Amino acid sequence: MKEGFILPTTNVLVLINQLTEQSGKEIMQPLDNIRILDITRALAGPYCTMMLGDLGADVIKVERPGSGDETRGWGPPFVGKPYGSYPGESAYFIAANRNKRSVTVNIQTKDGQEIIRKLAGISDVLVENYRTGDLDKLGLGYPDLHRLYPKLIYCSVSGYGRTGPYADRPGYDAILQAEGGMMSITGPVDGSPSRAGIPIIDITSGMFAATAILAALRARDITGEGQLVDISLFDSHLALLTNVASNYLVGGQPPRRLGNAHPNLVPYDAFSARDGWFIVGVANEKQWGLLCDMLDRPDMKTDSRFTPNGNRVANREVLVDELNKTFSQRDVDDWLADLVQAGLPCGRINSIPEVFAHPQAQAREMTLESEHASAGTVKLTGFPYKFSHTPAEIQKPPPMLGQHTEEVLMSLLNYSSEYVNSLRDKGAV
Repeated sequence: MKEGFILPTTNVLVLINQLTEQSGKEIMQPLDNIRILDITRALAGPYCTMMLGDLGADVIKVERPGSGDETRGWGPPFVGKPYGSYPGESAYFIAANRNKRSVTVNIQTKDGQEIIRKLAGISDVLVENYRTGDLDKLGLGYPDLHRLYPKLIYCSVSGYGRTGPYADRPGYDAILQAEGGMMSITGPVDGSPSRAGIPIIDITSGMFAATAILAALRARDITGEGQLVDISLFDSHLALLTNVASNYLVGGQPPRRLGNAHPNLVPYDAFSARDGWFIVGVANEKQWGLLCDMLDRPDMKTDSRFTPNGNRVANREVLVDELNKTFSQRDVDDWLADLVQAGLPCGRINSIPEVFAHPQAQAREMTLESEHASAGTVKLTGFPYKFSHTPAEIQKPPPMLGQHTEEVLMSLLNYSSEYVNSLRDKGAV
């Protein structure tokens, strides 16, 4: 059995066995036989490579000897035994680094640079998120590696991209949420600008990078040549603005903070019931009519202030105030039961513990377990993608720092054990 492999549910096992019997072949993952050289740290790059690893790619994560990916120390909480300067493995690191092999390489040394070149030569994709130009100075940038290995796909993830006046600037998620405009449209109407509760720009940049890499692999199937994939947190943020950006570009009016409300739809908001909060979304006139009927308010259905949606948007404050007076009279569960029966989109505003205890989260297997080398059994977020034929798997738990250095250097580069030890003595690995 593969290291850290998680057994699927019985139904999934039955499906896999049926498919295997029909084809006579072992079920493979979509990215089997694809190797990713991962020279990233923090979140955007590691999230990208974790997605590719979930789909079967062999991800070799290169880390600094002694310290590794800095997110190993981003805690508490920590799990497992202390090592180096760390009290254990941080939950932050575990969140984005399953399905990888960890190799320590000091890329500031000549020997370390040679290891990266050799690993690049046997990889399909290299992903890096160094500051623009840093790897070029070491002979590990796209021009040098493309010249050596024309089929290599080289994905660069940076704060602002490889071109433009800000290309040399570093970028963190919170900085980009501010500079990219998200904070200006997030938060209470009359409150201060707010960042999202998760590092959404890092995560979406990683997702965009993974999608672009898959497209580049497909292009290589056709042309036989790799290429540079340039992903920036700044560009990803602007792409993420979607309808809000379009409202501005088409309408010319700068968006404003609306709290939990929707800029184009009313009511589409959070409401306070007697014992808590819930959200309801009305996206068309049919749903508006259903809501009025459910509330036994035929007067609102015919009120010209509230029909059609454009009028509801213009009279947002009046309508929301009226609805809040009504919703405050009963408990959340009572309202949700009626809203569901009426066929209206709605939901309780859950805490994170409530989310993972949610019956839908359990039915969709959105919590998985894997055996970590130091921490024992650790819980991980499940896969957001479900495949009927080639399911995602946890083949490897998040690795300990340098856990696979000898394995990779000896099996893939044919280094002897003595030579690996000499590299370690010189501080190269």
